Amino acid sequence: MPTETTLVSTAAVHQIAWDDIRLVKAIAEAKGMAGAAERLGINHSTVFRRLGQLENLLGVKLFERHRAGYAPTPPGEEITALAERIEEDLAGVSMRLAGCAVSPAGELRVTTNDTLLMHLLTPVFAAFREAYPNIRLDIVIGNQALNLSKRDADIAIRATDNPPETLVGRRLASIHWALYGRREAFPDGGRDLDLLSLFEQPWVALGDNFSTMHVARYVRDKVPADRIVYKLNTVLGLAEAVEAGIGIGHLPCFIADTRPALVRLTAPAPEFAAGLWLLTHPDLRHSPRVRAFLDFCGAEIARRRIVIEGEKLLPAE
Repeated sequence: MPTETTLVSTAAVHQIAWDDIRLVKAIAEAKGMAGAAERLGINHSTVFRRLGQLENLLGVKLFERHRAGYAPTPPGEEITALAERIEEDLAGVSMRLAGCAVSPAGELRVTTNDTLLMHLLTPVFAAFREAYPNIRLDIVIGNQALNLSKRDADIAIRATDNPPETLVGRRLASIHWALYGRREAFPDGGRDLDLLSLFEQPWVALGDNFSTMHVARYVRDKVPADRIVYKLNTVLGLAEAVEAGIGIGHLPCFIADTRPALVRLTAPAPEFAAGLWLLTHPDLRHSPRVRAFLDFCGAEIARRRIVIEGEKLLPAE
């Protein structure tokens, strides 16, 4: 075995890897192979083999075995000291980088539907823009699911019970629906209402393109066809139709409860609820601007959860 007095070639020194330096430091601190293996998360034989390879490469002995354990030779002490200096330098660089981190910037494309944008998200987006002025928002409206894998959008905000398995995100709330009518037509607030008589009223309903929604199926199955006098292929116009007196209809509570001219005729039905999801592609979730949006807008929407889930009513009711 070579001794510590052997000259170390410059070429050999240049071949030392950071893992080799960490290995020497771990053996010195643990005073043995077993302790070093535990610290590094490798097995004892691997430590023994790699130490032998490093000593052969350098042509010097890095440790002497004593009764108290492994003690570094002068070359071993030098490498241990080098490891400590490198770790200190890395820690310093990490702190300096954290201190001068660049604020998220650039363009962010967000897809959602017109109803969520008009009745819920615009104030949220305005607050986000104020908090992150260097991020530009490109809002894409559509009920169809855009392909986030192909970067049709970076983030999707959707009302759904079945978010695509290819996306990651979180459910922020449940969008609750209840039956509403024009307050003028129900001056007592619907308190003494005969529920069966509701099926004799004219109804406003969602169009056939919403046939998979529980609330749309309920109206189709329970309300006589001749009482459905007005159908829409978007949720956006439902509240206006009920408020105009065209008929009664199911509405999302976060829309209808903000309109004094409307009154709840039934309690929110849990079976009609749909999840409100904030979604992105797995490859994008660590992007600074995507992360900023998810965290900020997720918190802002969650603060409105009591309204979205229909738990907050106007004082008049």
